[in-house]
Amino acid sequence: MKPADIELLLTVSRPTVDPAGGRAVVSVTRPDLGADASVGQLWSVPLHGGTPRRVTQGFRDTSPQFSPDGEAIAFLRAGRTTPPQLVVMPIGGGETVTLTDRKLGVTEFDWAPNSRSLVFVSREPEHGRYGTVEGLDPASEPPRRLTEKRYRANGVGYVVDKRAHLFRVDVPDLTAEPRYEQAPSPDAPDGDEAPAVPEPRQLTTGGFDARSPRFSPDGTSIAFVSSRHEARDDDLRADIYELPAAGGEPVNRTAAHGSLAVHDLVFAGPGRLFFTAQELGESGTDFVARNASVYVLDTHGGVIGGVKEEFRRLTEPEHLDFGDADASLTAVDQESVLAQNRSLGTLQLIKVTASGTHTALTSGPLEVTGSATARGSVVVTVAAADSTGEVALLEDEGATVLTDFSTAIHGAGVRPARELTVAGRDGYPVHGWVVLPEGDGPHPVLLNIHGGPFHTYTCGLFDEAQVYAAAGYAVVMCNPRGSAGYGQAHGRAIRQAMGTVDMHDVLDFLDGALGAYAMLDRDRVGIMGGSYGGYLTAWILAHESRFAAGIVERGFLDPELFAGTSDIGSYFGQEYVGTDPELVRSQSPQAVVERVTAPTMVLHSADDLRCPLSQAERYFWSLKTNGVDTELVVFPGENHELSRTGRPRHRLQRFEAILDWWSRHLPVASGR
Repeated sequence: MKPADIELLLTVSRPTVDPAGGRAVVSVTRPDLGADASVGQLWSVPLHGGTPRRVTQGFRDTSPQFSPDGEAIAFLRAGRTTPPQLVVMPIGGGETVTLTDRKLGVTEFDWAPNSRSLVFVSREPEHGRYGTVEGLDPASEPPRRLTEKRYRANGVGYVVDKRAHLFRVDVPDLTAEPRYEQAPSPDAPDGDEAPAVPEPRQLTTGGFDARSPRFSPDGTSIAFVSSRHEARDDDLRADIYELPAAGGEPVNRTAAHGSLAVHDLVFAGPGRLFFTAQELGESGTDFVARNASVYVLDTHGGVIGGVKEEFRRLTEPEHLDFGDADASLTAVDQESVLAQNRSLGTLQLIKVTASGTHTALTSGPLEVTGSATARGSVVVTVAAADSTGEVALLEDEGATVLTDFSTAIHGAGVRPARELTVAGRDGYPVHGWVVLPEGDGPHPVLLNIHGGPFHTYTCGLFDEAQVYAAAGYAVVMCNPRGSAGYGQAHGRAIRQAMGTVDMHDVLDFLDGALGAYAMLDRDRVGIMGGSYGGYLTAWILAHESRFAAGIVERGFLDPELFAGTSDIGSYFGQEYVGTDPELVRSQSPQAVVERVTAPTMVLHSADDLRCPLSQAERYFWSLKTNGVDTELVVFPGENHELSRTGRPRHRLQRFEAILDWWSRHLPVASGR
């Protein structure tokens, strides 16, 4: 796979299934170098024979949802330079109808059970900002007066002046005659023109964000996730609130049941809510390697004003983890939901019942990225070692793959990822993969370290490993202690002990891979990683001299200066490296940067609010001052997610910069 082949990396959304059970619809998006943006449309996938086909023609159409009556499908449509808006399309054919013209776009939505309205989430800009006053550019806006610690978010920017709120909009008659542009007339009164889109009703207000709205089965209420409590600036709690669908004061439904950070929720019947959440302990910030569990909340007597509640945790968090960032819940019936469990580098679909039983519906080396059900059919989107996304139907005899979206990437030459488990120096098993280039070698080796740290390399197709392997490098990557998917104890092993057993694990896995594959050149090894991976790369370079060179990308490099500059600085460093100054310095790459001698590229994004650019700038300055062969590469307009969702041309240029660095400091044998 060459760097330009990122255009072949198709992302398939969570499916939505026709209530009649005959077909699923997904969005299929990909990076486009010509448009320098992510592009894609909706596809209809027959469940019982037939050919998938593209059914929309927008620039970027995503997040499809069938209406409950099966007569329409709603989705988000974005232009190259315009934000996503909520659009509805009749199933029987016809033009799309745009329901919103929000200045900052729409992020998510849900249908009312009667299919006559939708609730959506949109950021409401403060007047005088974000283009609300024509001709007033950002540099001319008035100053912001900030009173909260967490006032910015990576990829969003300032949040205190554009809170995410709930809105409800009615769906017009999709078969009605369209509105026509009116000709000028001296008799027409000013301002008499009909609005271009229906007027939405704002349901939430105040200095709080709302997300994940869900209509109750009878349509009388809406549940959503928000942090509206007094101590929200000092903890990580996120509770479920409910309000009448017609508007009213939200009621907190989970605060009485502990210190929780709710991820996703779904109604499974009248008064019954399933949801996933992490338990945060008494402090409300004890988030490190806390696996998310599935819970059920039963409210008898009606959701709003119910007189009795039953609250149960349905899964144990030590070995089951339903907290993957893209995981979602799907209601099967009133008694059960489908949830995605992160385990050993895979993402499996689990059926969880209200009585607390759970059954795995998938197994093996795959990632279930979404699910939907109707009339007994369970449809999933899956990724695997040779695919970034396909649609499959789960049946008693197994899974039937219904699409072949990954055909193009197969032609680019996907190298297999070879699974490996190595016993570390203390006997602890370290699990990971090795991707080998073509040929007998000896091949130079790149040790890759993932971010997080409570994240994971998976069995799925990883574009970075494929690009480096195609360039002639063997790629070694593992999930050391601190990673997700191996139990809470595994993840919490590095809490206030970063750079200890995690460093040992990646180095021991490297040695195990070098021993397992004779075609790997043990004397020619480079090291690289992003975010936490950038942290551990920088830390290892200060403690090991075996590496020919390194690349430190978007790194957590200076814990002492993290608080007050990062969007997660109010809690991340305190939980991971502690608060005692000596303890913090004992885990700081910046504190030991003078020990680094290997050539080191520092790669960062200008708009990174997760690990701010200042982290890279100070580290680079120190390397340069100490005489290390180094360079700083900064991508304008990009945030912490450059390598995953950045502009396609920047993603290509990032690969080119990385391969150029390795060609100079760890060249592949001539002839490749």
